[in-house]
Amino acid sequence: MFDSITVRKSGQPQAIVVGNFKGQGLGPKGKALDPDGSMAKAAKRPEATGDLGTVVTAFPADGKPAERVLLLGLGEAGSLTIEKFRNAVAAAGRQLASCKATSVRFELDDTIAGAKLDEGDACEALGESLGLLGWVCEHFRGSAKPPSAKPKLAIIEGSAARSKAIQFGLGLSEGANLARTLSQTPPNVATPLWMAEQAKKLTKLGCTVRVIKGEALKREKLEGLINVGKASENEPCLIRVEYKPARASAKAKPIVLLGKTMTYDTGGLSLKISNGMVGMKRDKDGGCAVLGAMHAIASTIKPKVPVVALLVAAENSVSDEAYRPDDVLTFRNGVTVEVTNTDAEGRLVLADGLCWACDKENPAAIVDLATLTGGVVVALGSTFAGLFCEDDSLRAKVESASAASGERVWRLPMHDEYRDMMKSPIADIVNSNPNRKAHPIQGAAFLSYFVKDGMPWCHVDIAGTHAVESDSGPYIAGPTGFGARLLARLAQAW
Repeated sequence: MFDSITVRKSGQPQAIVVGNFKGQGLGPKGKALDPDGSMAKAAKRPEATGDLGTVVTAFPADGKPAERVLLLGLGEAGSLTIEKFRNAVAAAGRQLASCKATSVRFELDDTIAGAKLDEGDACEALGESLGLLGWVCEHFRGSAKPPSAKPKLAIIEGSAARSKAIQFGLGLSEGANLARTLSQTPPNVATPLWMAEQAKKLTKLGCTVRVIKGEALKREKLEGLINVGKASENEPCLIRVEYKPARASAKAKPIVLLGKTMTYDTGGLSLKISNGMVGMKRDKDGGCAVLGAMHAIASTIKPKVPVVALLVAAENSVSDEAYRPDDVLTFRNGVTVEVTNTDAEGRLVLADGLCWACDKENPAAIVDLATLTGGVVVALGSTFAGLFCEDDSLRAKVESASAASGERVWRLPMHDEYRDMMKSPIADIVNSNPNRKAHPIQGAAFLSYFVKDGMPWCHVDIAGTHAVESDSGPYIAGPTGFGARLLARLAQAW
């Protein structure tokens, strides 16, 4: 929607955005910007309801203080939250893009005072919203539909503190937008090793990257990756990305972020039917979000603790090499798994990542992100991601990061009875129980067998939130990068 978004200290803006609370007139700052009364007249038009996200345009005489002023509906002053403000800013951003504005100033004083918002949080949300709204992925446009012209938008902000907060929000959105671009990339391009090449680009931000593939997978006994990926000509790999703060203590334990990165999922021999494969390029979105989080962590958050990202990358395909229902796999930690459904492959590769994290990383905590189950979509729709975490301290941190990012999570239960559902008459456990009871919890219960006792661990199922079907808030139809900002905020608060 925007070619670029920058922040500059001064200049005459083409547009000014002024908040308009429902049932209230212009605030003190708004009135000061309205010498000719054009804004007051616009605020009395029937469409100027003040409802959240409504936009009414005023055109001041002589183009002063700007060519146009957007009156942005903010709803009731007492109900405006940072999340609602983020969505309202997106409505203003769409109007700015529509009129091809190249510079804008947001008059925030009345909004912050009227809704009692934290100034820094509001400015960060503003940057996030416009940054997310600005995302465009036209890499695959050809001669039949050339890329469209997009304005370069400058946000004019004279306050150094506010400018810094807006830049911070833009930095978080850049990480999320990286995740969205990776998600949008088709499977004939985005193979596991291509994902590894994208991870290597983070070395420019000071991260170190290691790729485990081929014989190294066998040496490390990463049976999930080996078996799920062996039917494809595109070989699987484990991608490890590490951020280390400049002055990290040698004893500091890292946070481990683990992402399911199925670059394509046919279902394997348990083949998806009835057009069920369309969109399966997004089965890598857990890994995309983790990589986006690492970008934000290394470039913007710069936390005091080390962070390790693990992407378990494979393509679930079909050939005479494919793993089968009835196969029994022995994982690195000794747990044996009877395969009952090759379309429950994500948990097999995540099991490798969990074993690796516990054995190799000595982590303070593990958080995994995955498009794991259709059941979580049935349970929570696209409003919340499913949260599974029995460690009170870690869960509180994740929920706090969720509140800060606006990427909502909802806790679902874990109990030994769910673990018992996964037991196999042949091996230790099955990878999929045909009984559909507690379907999203089954996935989490399976994963719990690969986490060492006492290890703080959180599983987030993003199957319902990783993409939207139509324009919503700061997103256009397509991937949302859900989890990138959530995980970055988690690292920030650690």
